[in-house]
Amino acid sequence: MRPVYHPAGADDELRVALGDLQAVRWLSARDILARTGTHWPLRTFRTQVLAVAAARSDVVSAWLAEEPESYDAQVMQARILAERALRAHRQQYSAVAHLEAGARQAALLAAHRAPQDPVPWVCLLALSQIDSRQMRPEHREWSSEPMLPSGPWGLLHNVNQRDPCNREAFHRVLQFLLARKAPRAASLAAVFDFGRWVASWAPVGSPLLLLPVYAQVEQCRQQLAQGRVDPLWRRQWVEEPTLTSTLKAFNEWFLKRDPHSRSVADMSHLASALWISHNFVEAAEVFAAMEPYASREPWGSVAEGPSTLDRGEALFLRARRESLSFARAHGPRVAASH
Repeated sequence: MRPVYHPAGADDELRVALGDLQAVRWLSARDILARTGTHWPLRTFRTQVLAVAAARSDVVSAWLAEEPESYDAQVMQARILAERALRAHRQQYSAVAHLEAGARQAALLAAHRAPQDPVPWVCLLALSQIDSRQMRPEHREWSSEPMLPSGPWGLLHNVNQRDPCNREAFHRVLQFLLARKAPRAASLAAVFDFGRWVASWAPVGSPLLLLPVYAQVEQCRQQLAQGRVDPLWRRQWVEEPTLTSTLKAFNEWFLKRDPHSRSVADMSHLASALWISHNFVEAAEVFAAMEPYASREPWGSVAEGPSTLDRGEALFLRARRESLSFARAHGPRVAASH
């Protein structure tokens, strides 16, 4: 099996639009966003993926020049400016403050023009991780959950009002919590607390049930970055509360979610967690649902040794092979379908 890595996953329309954007053509992006309409979860996902591809060119600026009244072009411009600001921040460019200000202004203008759209507020949440010292008041508000530190909770509330349980918004908060100027252990503890708190009330079918899995992967990523891995790290996946969180995500998200709306990244993280915790039959079902697509993460972050794409892919293929082999012998539901 050769895994297919594509940001669009099984979204065929998005794949076409991405190809056109990379060829500096914007008509497909315009059309797909028009068809997406007010399907907010899908709109959030599609604008995010499109922005990552379009941030390398001026294709959306050309769209805006041709259709200056287009709101979709305007919100895509906000998305792109936010993406460029985040890239500059990661690469420690000196122009970060200027790029952040431009992105913030574009997001606020889009939010004013379309008050019902959560995407501009997601852009503002994404930018919050640049403010690691929490200088802006909106980045140091207090949550209703007393265990959580100050953060951009008002921005999250604005997204939640427009699209309850918006996947990207909650993941942006995870990234903010990790980026804060705080001791590494405190940041990681906040990520675990946030993930468990959200998963405790997330509704059936919500991808937010996977947040504890992402927190656990982040722990391993940080340990590998420091050149060390806790020898008990894998054992944590078979202990409480991690095991319960993983099985809850499988039963209440994977089995209950519309298959067409499950992201490859989420399925990949869930498959990894199930495999590491020796729930091979369940892992096999997730691997089968992903095919032929795969994501680089979390495999690149949980593969011990030098971090390389090949090492992560090798671990993915090993986990898939072991899970499917076990399921054929012990899991009739998966064996019959594969």
